[in-house]
Amino acid sequence: MIKYVLKQNKNKKSLAFGKWYAFPVVEETMDLAELAKHMEEHNTGFTEAMCLGMMTAMVKCIKEQLLAGKNVKIDNLAIFSVGIRNKEGAKTEAEFTAANNIAGVKLRARATGTLSNANLNSSASVKKASVVSSASTSEGGNTPSGGNSQTGDSSSDNNGTNVGL
Repeated sequence: MIKYVLKQNKNKKSLAFGKWYAFPVVEETMDLAELAKHMEEHNTGFTEAMCLGMMTAMVKCIKEQLLAGKNVKIDNLAIFSVGIRNKEGAKTEAEFTAANNIAGVKLRARATGTLSNANLNSSASVKKASVVSSASTSEGGNTPSGGNSQTGDSSSDNNGTNVGL
């Protein structure tokens, strides 16, 4: 069940100013150790330590492969890749230098398989949260990722039923 809170867009420059939008309530963020413990409890046949060791090694290997210029696809999770954060563009190809025109690199992850948006939407159910602690609703833009949105696509029905988002 995904709980949500409603927030009003207060950005006067936004086309969506004054409109109300749903934002997910995050109960907690699990780290690798907590996920390993959870996996062990699902009778995977692997101990918590084995799960943690495998996932820790996987993270290191993904980073290694990304820095070697490869994408890494983990079926039913995501395709990980590296993007480039550009500064200002150069007027000509000859004027372009990495030092002057590239701000850095960034990690990109595109959901795939059973974690794709279409599959999540068909399985998700949402419910308006009744009580939310202030830690769960920190400000930082008007989208769950902290940015700003011009639109507000949210399909829900307050009763906690599947809504085919």
